[in-house]
Amino acid sequence: MRTLRQSLLFPELSGELGIPKPVNVASVPQRSPFRYPGGKTWFVPTFRQWLGSKHAKPSVLVEPFAGGGIISLTALFENLVEKAVMVELDEEIAAVWESIVHGDAEWLANRVLTFNLTKESVMRELQKNPGTRREKAFQTILKNRTFHGGILAEGSGFLKYGENGKGIHSRWYPGTLAKRILNLKHVANRIDFRCDDGPKVIQEFAINQAAVFFIDPPYTAGKKKAGKRLYRHYDLDHEHLFTLCKKLKGDFLMTYDNAEEVKRMARSHSFQMRLIPMTNTHHATMEELVIGKDLSWMDGFPAVHEPDTEYKTRATKRKQTYKSLKRNIA
Repeated sequence: MRTLRQSLLFPELSGELGIPKPVNVASVPQRSPFRYPGGKTWFVPTFRQWLGSKHAKPSVLVEPFAGGGIISLTALFENLVEKAVMVELDEEIAAVWESIVHGDAEWLANRVLTFNLTKESVMRELQKNPGTRREKAFQTILKNRTFHGGILAEGSGFLKYGENGKGIHSRWYPGTLAKRILNLKHVANRIDFRCDDGPKVIQEFAINQAAVFFIDPPYTAGKKKAGKRLYRHYDLDHEHLFTLCKKLKGDFLMTYDNAEEVKRMARSHSFQMRLIPMTNTHHATMEELVIGKDLSWMDGFPAVHEPDTEYKTRATKRKQTYKSLKRNIA
C-alpha cells in the first residue's frame, strides 16, 4: 500500500512503481462471436487472477448478464470452472447462444462463411421474418457485426466510415467468426444457457457455496445513460442486486462504472472496492469499479477511500466530543 500512496502523490512515477495499466485486449484470446458494447475482454486477466486466488476450483460460474459471454467462455476454455450458467434476457443475443449450445454451430458458421456481405444483402436479410431460432441467430450476428459499435438496441444503425473507411466490412471477418463459432462446440456441453432475468437466476444459486458469480450489470445506476443507449433491457433495480449479493453463500465479483451512487450502495452493504483502469472505445483511459466481499488479492490496485464529506463529519464529531469532555472536566 505504501507504493500505491507514493504513486498517487507523484503520478509521473506510476510506471516505475508498477501501477496497473489498461489491458491490451489484443493479448486476450478472442472466444466470442460478438463484438459486444460494454464487453469485458479487457477484464479477463483480472478475472483469471480472482479465480486463481481460490483454494479450490468452483463447480459453477454464474454470469447473470452474459452479453457477449467472454468471461464465461474464458472460464470454460481455460478450465477455471466445471460449468457456466450464462443468462441473457435479450432474445436476439439469446438466439445465438441457444443455437450454439443446442447443436446449430456448424450451420451458423457455414452461413457466415457463405454470405456475400453488401449493405443491400444485409438489408434484405434483416427484412426477413426469421422462421427458426438459428435464422434469428444469424440475423443477430449480421447486425452485431455491421451496426455501429455492435449495438443491437433500438436506434442503432450501419457503420458509416468504420475502420480505415471499410464501412460495414470493418468488423466482418467470415473465416475468423466461423472458427470462433465452431470452437464453441468444445465447451457447449458445459454451458447452461438461460434466456431469463439475471437477478432471478442469482437467487436460484444463492445458497450454493461452490458457485461463483461474475456480475456485470447495465450501467444505469445514479441516472447514468450509457446502459440505456447500449442495451434493450437496461432497467434494473441496482439496490436489489446489491441486497442479493449480500446473501450469496459463494463468492462474487461485480464490475460497475465509477459512480458515487454505486459506491454508496457498496459501502452500505460492507463490500470492498478497487479501481481498475480500462480503455474505452475512444481510446481514452478510464477507471471502473470492482466490487466484492474480499478483494485482498487486488492489493496492487487503488482502493476506494471514504468520501471527504464523511471524513469531515467524523472529524467534527471528534471535535464536539473533545469540547464536551473539556466542559465536563471544568
